[in-house]
Amino acid sequence: MKSLRTAVRPDALPTPDLAPTSAPDLAPPPADAPLRITVLGTGYLGATHAVAMAELGFDVTGVDTDQSKVDALAAGKVPFFEPGLDVLLEKNLATGRLRFTTDVASAVSQGDVHFVCVGTPQQRTSHAADLRFVEAATSAIARHLTKDAVIVGKSTVPVGTAARLRELVAREAPAGVEAELVWNPEFLREGKAVADTLHPDRIVLGGVSARAEATLRRVYAGPIGEGTPVVVCDLPTAELVKVSANAFLATKISFINAIAGVCEAAGADVTVLADALGHDVRIGRQFLDAGLGFGGGCLPKDIRALMHRANELGAYRASALLQQVDEINMGQRERVIDLALAACDGSVLNKRVGVLGAAFKPLTDDVRDSPALNVAAALHLRGAQVTVYDPEAGDTARRLFPTLSYATSAEEAVEGADVVLVLTEWDEFLQVDPAALAPLTASPRLIDARGKLAADAWRAAGWQFTGLGRVAA
Repeated sequence: MKSLRTAVRPDALPTPDLAPTSAPDLAPPPADAPLRITVLGTGYLGATHAVAMAELGFDVTGVDTDQSKVDALAAGKVPFFEPGLDVLLEKNLATGRLRFTTDVASAVSQGDVHFVCVGTPQQRTSHAADLRFVEAATSAIARHLTKDAVIVGKSTVPVGTAARLRELVAREAPAGVEAELVWNPEFLREGKAVADTLHPDRIVLGGVSARAEATLRRVYAGPIGEGTPVVVCDLPTAELVKVSANAFLATKISFINAIAGVCEAAGADVTVLADALGHDVRIGRQFLDAGLGFGGGCLPKDIRALMHRANELGAYRASALLQQVDEINMGQRERVIDLALAACDGSVLNKRVGVLGAAFKPLTDDVRDSPALNVAAALHLRGAQVTVYDPEAGDTARRLFPTLSYATSAEEAVEGADVVLVLTEWDEFLQVDPAALAPLTASPRLIDARGKLAADAWRAAGWQFTGLGRVAA
């Protein structure tokens, strides 16, 4: 596939202060010189990126301030669940190409390309992103440089951040060292992060000089050789690509959930409707599953940060749209709680509730802003005896919500339940035998909050089945 290049005129930038400062256009390093890569931050993004870079053949050092996290990775243990990552971690540790340390000075002094992969959580007192970790990581890299290098931001940041970081690098870098900061946003999907890193659907390079572009094309030579398109653009565009993608996906989810409400009022089936919409190539079927809505560590905080930044820039219509997307999404959690209350004749006080699913989505143990746990905890606060089962996220959920009860199987979770809620669409739950589960409950009542179960099969097995927007199912 042919690589793509885009250009944005300086006068088209949102505000003058966002225009990238001029970057040094140095000659690229010799093609035969091996590149040494450092990755600052070894959380979900950083650990995955470090392992993938080693898998692509580079010498990689992962850096973190958390000694326990560094020790675990150095011992071949991934501190979170991501399919396939543990195998690649062990493989590349054994080759000697991959190592982890807390010594940022040593790691940076030897590196040629430095990736910033730290978190940008939502601030406690506003919707804005907390940029302390990005600023600290970038400053640490700049201060400890001993040779010319490219600093590559991968963290998701508000537009305008990279331009300010360039000024920070210019202040902090030692005299005589040329450091160029560019932006290369990540597009990882939890549960598919390894494939998304090794075989991305696009590579965005923002604010690159000829030297930096040549260097990053060497870094991504493998995926580019497979046909992955490369989009070269300015810094603000690169910063906006990731948050805009997340905002669009969130909007698509909230749209179908809003239509699910219409389906309930009209007696229609939103699942069939979504299938019909999905045949339109302009729309597609992905992210049109009506249900409990989105959660996790990216979409909620990213759309709120974009909403906040849009307000700062005076883009009020975009901010208002994202406000509605967020409100619809959060309203789905209240809707599922209401359905559970209705199933228990108006009150869950002293009722047993079986919850299948704790992670915000399948194929991960991530429970950050999990709609499933939010609903489970809300029912617990209303006096229900809630038992949760998740194939992978039980331990992470217990650390966050220790007052809930946890089971080791679906059968244990539904035992004696007055109502059962399917809140995460793990394959294990989609393939379970409803006839085998029904006798274990006190009352076989099921709420499918993800729209993935076959209503006819569950009803035939004796269950009272309720699904969001599926009155006609």
